[in-house]
Amino acid sequence: MEGESARSPHLRAAPPPDGAPSADELLVLVARGDENAFGALYEQVSAKVYGLCLRVVRDPAQAEEVAQEALVEVWRTASRFDPARGAATSWVLTLAHRRAVDRVRSAQAASERDRRAAATATVAPYDEVAEEVAGNLERQAVRRCLKRLTELQNEAIGLAYYGGYTYRQVSDLLGIGLPTVKTRIRDGLIRLRDCLEVTG
Repeated sequence: MEGESARSPHLRAAPPPDGAPSADELLVLVARGDENAFGALYEQVSAKVYGLCLRVVRDPAQAEEVAQEALVEVWRTASRFDPARGAATSWVLTLAHRRAVDRVRSAQAASERDRRAAATATVAPYDEVAEEVAGNLERQAVRRCLKRLTELQNEAIGLAYYGGYTYRQVSDLLGIGLPTVKTRIRDGLIRLRDCLEVTG
């Protein structure tokens, strides 16, 4: 195979310490359509990609699906990788992170529609700040203001407000204490309220 004969001398000339080609080398070869290089790259990065996706989407089945989509995107768009601008692993993980965030946003939008439809039948145990925010939020304004929160506030509010988890469940999912979760959510909701009052 032409790709194999072209890559072998280069890889043998400067092998990494463990004798395997680096992710950077492999991704350059993948950009040329080298399927063997893609298989080797997959072996090197798939666990990291899955771990990142799981951290973002919080669901093993969805994380696996998003990870596969991200790795297919790596195969399709490998020619866009520029070794001069960063490491291959970072580039791959950036693609995976974008995919995972898109999946979460899509799920949040669907959850928000469901919550609004059920709002008249369900009384959620939110504090006064959350009730005020929930009653006045518009989707675009919320997304704009969510970007101004810290990552931790965004994550906790996303699980509690959009995901429908209780504070206790959010505490378990994030592996942090219940008081910390309550503080994150309350502070984040106050910041959301203030942001919406300015942008509203």
